[in-house]
Amino acid sequence: MKGPALLCFALLSFGSVTGQVSYTIPEEMTKGSLVGNIAQDLGLQIKRLISGKARIYTRDSDQYVELNRERGVLLVKERIDREALCRRTTPCALHFQIILENPMEFYTVTVQITDINDNAPTFEEADIEFKISESAVFGAKFVLERAVDLDVGTNDLQRYELKPTDNFALKMHNNADGNKNVEMVLQKPLDREKQEQISLVLTAVDGGEPQMSGTMQILITVLDANDNAPVFTQQTYKATVTENSPKGTVVATVTASDADQGSNSKVTYSITNKVDDVRKVFNINKENGQVTLIGNTDFEDLRSFQLSLRASDVGGLTDSCKLIVDVVDLNDNKPEINIMSKSTVISEDAKLHTVVTMINIEDRDTGENGNVQCSVSDSVPFILKSSTNHFYTLVTDSDLDRERASEYNITVTCSDEGVPSLSSSVTLTLQISDVNDNAPVFERSSYEAYIVENNTPGLSIFTVKATDADWNQNARVSYILEDSSVNGVPVSSYVSVSADSGVIHAVRSFDYEQIKDFHFRVKAQDGGSPPLSSNVTVKIMIQDQNDNPPQVLYPVQTGGSLVAEMVPRSADVGYLVTKVVAVDVDSGQNAWLSYKLQKATDRALFEVGLQNGEIRTIRQVTDKDAVKQRLTVIVEDNGQPSRSATVIVNVAVADSFPEVLSEFTELTHEKEYNDNLTFYLVLALAVVSFLFITCLVVIISVKIYRWRQSRILYHSNLPVIPYYPPRYSDTLGTGTLPHVYNYEVCRTTDSRKSDCKFGRAGSQNVLIMDPSSTGTMQRIQSEKSILDEPDSPLEVRLPLNFFYIIIQI
Repeated sequence: MKGPALLCFALLSFGSVTGQVSYTIPEEMTKGSLVGNIAQDLGLQIKRLISGKARIYTRDSDQYVELNRERGVLLVKERIDREALCRRTTPCALHFQIILENPMEFYTVTVQITDINDNAPTFEEADIEFKISESAVFGAKFVLERAVDLDVGTNDLQRYELKPTDNFALKMHNNADGNKNVEMVLQKPLDREKQEQISLVLTAVDGGEPQMSGTMQILITVLDANDNAPVFTQQTYKATVTENSPKGTVVATVTASDADQGSNSKVTYSITNKVDDVRKVFNINKENGQVTLIGNTDFEDLRSFQLSLRASDVGGLTDSCKLIVDVVDLNDNKPEINIMSKSTVISEDAKLHTVVTMINIEDRDTGENGNVQCSVSDSVPFILKSSTNHFYTLVTDSDLDRERASEYNITVTCSDEGVPSLSSSVTLTLQISDVNDNAPVFERSSYEAYIVENNTPGLSIFTVKATDADWNQNARVSYILEDSSVNGVPVSSYVSVSADSGVIHAVRSFDYEQIKDFHFRVKAQDGGSPPLSSNVTVKIMIQDQNDNPPQVLYPVQTGGSLVAEMVPRSADVGYLVTKVVAVDVDSGQNAWLSYKLQKATDRALFEVGLQNGEIRTIRQVTDKDAVKQRLTVIVEDNGQPSRSATVIVNVAVADSFPEVLSEFTELTHEKEYNDNLTFYLVLALAVVSFLFITCLVVIISVKIYRWRQSRILYHSNLPVIPYYPPRYSDTLGTGTLPHVYNYEVCRTTDSRKSDCKFGRAGSQNVLIMDPSSTGTMQRIQSEKSILDEPDSPLEVRLPLNFFYIIIQI
C-alpha cells in the first residue's frame, strides 16, 4: 500500500446484519496490494467468510478489488487509474457490497481512490499563432489555450509562466468552477517595423511532488491597423436543454460586436473547449453565433455543460464568454432491479420473516423521477422490507403450506414517481419443500363390505384407500391390519391387507351360519420421518348363500315306522289333517319356504297350504274314498338355485280302528313282503282282527253299562300303544306344532311284550304302525285307576277315530 488507509466502520440495524466500511488508497497500486483487513474491521472470523461463501457484489462490470476469504483481506485486483475511473470527479470512490449466506448478511464497502501526481500538464496543441495589429492598445487581452492536468487537488495545474516578458504579461482569472482562464496582456505597444514575428513560450506547472510541467509555443505575427477587439454582450450566457432532445435543436445564440469597420469588424465565433466532449455535443455557427445540438444529452451522464466561446475579428483580436447549458431531467429511466442474493427453495416450516431474497434498486433519474416504490404481487405470503436506501429484502409474511401451494412466482414491481411513471418488474420462482405434516386420510370415515359365504380363500373383498397431501416419500401410504380378535380368534386368520394397495383379502372361507359379520381396524401410515398414520374401521358382512336344504321337523320320518294321520269320513271341506313343519338354517329369501303337493293318491281330496304347510281337505270325504291315502309333500326354499326336501304323509280315511289296521297292514305287507316272513304276516293279521273285535266289545260295554271300572290290561300277541287325548288339532287355525307328546315305551327284547303308559297330552289323529314290534297289548288308564271307585259304572276314555298302533312283525 503506497499510503496509509483510513478506516471508517458503522453497523446498522436491519433484518439481516449490515454494516459499512471505508478505506482510502492511492491510485496506481500494484496488483495484489493490500486494501484492508475486512474480517478484522467487520468483526468476522475467517471461517465465517468461508462458510458464508463471502463474495463481492458490484453493479459495475469491472471489479478492481478482490476478496481473499482465507486471509480475510481485500486486495487490489486490477490497476486503478483514478483519472480513467472518475475523470475530474472528487472524491473518487469504489462502492461494492460483501455478501454472506447462511444466514444472509451484507456489508457495504467504500474504497476512496486518492490522486498521485502521475500526469503532467499538457496543451492540446504544441504551438499557437496570433496575428496582432500593431495598433493594439495597451492592455489588450489575448486568451490563451489552457493546459490540461488530469490530476486533481494539489497535483492539478497551479500556475503559468510566460517567457520572455518584453511585450506581454500573463493574467489569470479564477472561475466559479475552479478553472483558471489564462490571458496574455499587451504591456508594451507592438511595432511591426521593429519586430514582425515574436516567439513566446507558455509553461504550465502543477503543484505535485515532484513538480511536472508542459509547454506551448506562441507565435505572434504583428499586423497593421486593427486596434478594436470584438466584445460579447454578456460575459456569461445561460441556457437549458431537455435531455434526449433531437439533433439540430437551437440551444442559445451569443453575440459579439467590433467597433472597427470593414473587414476588421467582421466577427467569427468558435468553441474553445479542448478537454471535455463539448464540441461533440454542441456546435456554434461561426457567422451568427447560434449554438445548436449535434449530439445526445443525457441528464444521468452530465447534468450541465460549460461552453467556452471565442469571438475573433480578422485582425486577430478576440473576446471570450461562457455559455452554461443545464440539462433538464426527463423520466426516461426505468428502475433497475438487481438481485443481490436469492434462495430458490424454502421449507414449508420456515419461520416468519425468513429472508428469501436481497434486492438492490437503482433509478438514474433524480427528484420525483428517481423516487422508487416497490411491491410484490398479491396473494403471496411474502412482503418486501426496506432495509436501507435502495435496498430491499423479501421475507416470509405468513406460514407456508406446500399442500396449498408448492411453488410461488413472486413478481416484484418497482415504479418511480415520474409523470408518466416508469416501472420494471422481475419474477422470482420459489419452490416450497415438503415437510411431513399431513397424516393419511381415508376416503370414508368407515367402510362396509360384503362377501358371500363359502368364498374361496384369498378372494379380494374390498379396497380401502387413503390419500396423503404431502409429497414424494412423505405421501407414500402403507396399509397395516391392526391386531384384534373376532370371537377369540386373531383377525389376521380372517382377512389380510395388502400393504401397498389396501386390498383386503379373505384368508378363510366364511360360513354365514357360524358368523354373520365382524369388524376390524386398518391403519394407513405414510413414509415420512417420523411417520404419521390414521385408522379406519372396516365391517365385513357375510352374505348368506343357499347352501342348506330345508329340514322337516314334522312329521318325523323313521325308517321302520309308518306315521298315519286319521281323517274321519265325516270330515268337512277344509278339515285340518296335519301340518308339515320345516325349517331352513339359511336366512332371508333362502329361508322362505313353500309347500307343494307333489304326489297324492287322490289329488282332488287334499291340498297343502303354500306358506304354512297345512294339509286340508278340499272336498267332502265320501265312502268311496280309499282308506289309505299317501301324500308326497315337497318343501322348497326361495334361494337360487332352490333347494328342497320331500316328506311322505300317510293319511287314513276311516271311522274305525280295525278298518285302518287292515288297510295299513296290507300296506306293510306290500312294502315288507318276503317269503320268509309269510308266517309272521298271517299271525299279525290274526292278532289285529282279534284286537279289533275286543275293542268293539269294550266300546259297546262302556256305552250300555257305563262302567266306572275297566280292565286296563288285555293279553294279546300284538302290542297296542293306546291313543292320546285329542289335543293335536289347532282349533285356532294357527298351524302350530302339537303341544306335547308324553309317553313311555318299555319293551324287552326276549319276552316280545311291551308295556305302554298313557300320557295326558298327545295327537288326536296319529296312527303309527311299526312292523318290527311284537308282543301283547296292554291298556292302562292314565294316572287314576278306575278300580278306586267300585260303585261307579265303567267308563272307557278311548275315542274310536284316533289310534296310535304299533304293529311288530
